[in-house]
Amino acid sequence: MASPTTDEPEDNLRRKVFIICGIIAALLFAVILFFLLRPASNINRAALLEGAIRSGTPQFEPYLESVRIDSVEATESPRALGDIVMVLSGTARNFTNRTINGLEVRASVVDINGTPVKQRTEIIIPTRQTTLIPNKTMPIKLMLEGIPQSANRANIKMEVTAVRFE
Repeated sequence: MASPTTDEPEDNLRRKVFIICGIIAALLFAVILFFLLRPASNINRAALLEGAIRSGTPQFEPYLESVRIDSVEATESPRALGDIVMVLSGTARNFTNRTINGLEVRASVVDINGTPVKQRTEIIIPTRQTTLIPNKTMPIKLMLEGIPQSANRANIKMEVTAVRFE
């Protein structure tokens, strides 16, 4: 029968291997959690709409009421990652006598002071639809990810930031 003193070095080695494997597993788990809990980044941001009339310029003013987004609504859903995803939807309207072949829209969630909590700008036309002919509408949906649950979400906005005509 083996004495307790001869099994002790083998037990110490086994214990050290288990501790080292546990530490490696904990570090690997922490790294995976870190990358999963990071807010979604906007690395793949859409380029600005080339050759478009931008909001805030004098050329855009005549189209301010004619090219607009109405009926803006939002749905929100908490994720397991601890943040909120909001989908903003609205209706783009073209009340001009010209066909739109480029439309850039900004969707944002703002706090009580009007400061954006999260915003996203996306080119809708020609990405989702090639054109929007006069006096027609099209539905728009934009998803905003990575909104903290603690954020004050007082209002939603969806606005045209650029338009290009044929």
